[in-house]
Amino acid sequence: MHYFRLIYIIFVALRFGLDDFIHEHAPLRPLRKLIQIVFFWRNRQQPRGIRLRLALEKLGPIFVKFGQVLSTRRDLLPPDVADELAKLQDQVPPFAFAEVQKSIEAAFNKPLSQVYGQFDETAVASASVAQVHFAHLLDGQEVAVKVLRPNIGAVISQDLAILKSLAWLLQAVSAEGKRLKPQEIVEEFARHTEHELDLTLEAANCSQLARNFKDKWLLIPEVYWDYCRKEVMTMQRMHGTPVSQIEVLRAKGINITKLAHDGVEIFFTQVFRDGFFHADMHPGNIQVATEGEYVGHYIALDFGIMGTLSETDKYYLARNFLAFFNRDYRDVAMAHIESGWVPKDTNVDELETSIRAICEPIFNKPLKDISFGRTLLSLFQMSRRFGVVIQPQLVMLQKTLLNIEGLGRDLDPNIDLWQSAKPFLKRWMSEQVGWRSVAKTLKKELPFILKTAPQMPRLVHQLLSQQTRSEQDAPLRASIDELIQAQQKQARWQKRLTLAVLLLLALQLLGLLIVEFKII
Repeated sequence: MHYFRLIYIIFVALRFGLDDFIHEHAPLRPLRKLIQIVFFWRNRQQPRGIRLRLALEKLGPIFVKFGQVLSTRRDLLPPDVADELAKLQDQVPPFAFAEVQKSIEAAFNKPLSQVYGQFDETAVASASVAQVHFAHLLDGQEVAVKVLRPNIGAVISQDLAILKSLAWLLQAVSAEGKRLKPQEIVEEFARHTEHELDLTLEAANCSQLARNFKDKWLLIPEVYWDYCRKEVMTMQRMHGTPVSQIEVLRAKGINITKLAHDGVEIFFTQVFRDGFFHADMHPGNIQVATEGEYVGHYIALDFGIMGTLSETDKYYLARNFLAFFNRDYRDVAMAHIESGWVPKDTNVDELETSIRAICEPIFNKPLKDISFGRTLLSLFQMSRRFGVVIQPQLVMLQKTLLNIEGLGRDLDPNIDLWQSAKPFLKRWMSEQVGWRSVAKTLKKELPFILKTAPQMPRLVHQLLSQQTRSEQDAPLRASIDELIQAQQKQARWQKRLTLAVLLLLALQLLGLLIVEFKII
């Protein structure tokens, strides 16, 4: 069934004239002539940016999310395209209020008026998977209510099936398939996307992030669990100004430069302190408090996609970042090898030289001209030569890091992501490998140490006994291995002998047929 969806995707792309984006590719020019003849009726009067946005909206949530990611990369996109894609952040056409009411009443099994005291029929934000309405609880508390789009699960399932099929094909036919791990990457993306279809999971993410930032450095709405279901999420209404409205923020006295640097540090705090980060940080999901006790603080919204990192991932990421900051390309190469991101037999000197060739020119440019996104792209291109294995668990982090850089440059063109993050990462690394780390680990493991200390002599004795027996059994294991190899060799010869006998019998049978029926 999803093959029909693939045909529909191609049809929509051609209908909106998206082939204009590939007109520079000479081998495709004859195909474009055919497309223009077949789709002679299409309207190509609108600018290409508008046509791209309309096509993504037509194709649904997966493609809208793709447009959202692209919209943050103004340093890589033409201004006309970036301006139009920015409208995908929270300007996706809403679905009808009748559908909203139907979903809420089905979720709570009671009339809308018995769930909320007042409910605004007009959506304040409409995104690819759900839309948000302001409301009041029965006690008058201001809330924001998020409601899933009708039948959105079926549409997403189809698009994910297409992506999985394409990933399988890429991995099967491409020499790069094993290294890039497209199937694992799509599975990772599918898992995060499917989580967005259960708003109780989003509510749990929201609560966890709020606990991580209980100091209110990053403002997170409170969740009203009694008013949450799989299709409906009710949370505290937040009052703020979208971070993309920079001139409005300036007019309200917000320090934009400080805001940019705070955003970088908040991101790295989520990644390295907590290992739990907001992985959908496009401008439509970020506001700034412009009144009240927390003026100038970020407000985070939409917690459907969150990323997680293991302690090992965090260590090697921080080590790579700090090595880049210090221009220690040897350590960057060693970290890649030790982490398993490149094969163990990689030539360290060659890898170091390649990394230096990419990164060294960055440090000779003004800060405002340094693009982490372009550097990351160059590193990926270099990685093909050395067989760098793409880490699916880091894909969300890479995407979010590009979003953060794009947002930071909109706020302050002179910001340098590297220099803003360096002090934080130095502190974090000192806590991981210094005396603080030892004290922290000892405190965490102390109950286990006290519990197992009386048993330690017996455990050591058992370990030494097992090692002695292992050494005594070594000749026996060697004999068994030789016997197994001999049996395998004998089995191979038996198989060959059987084939030879069958071939001989077949030739004899053929000879009898020739003599009996005088075929020749």
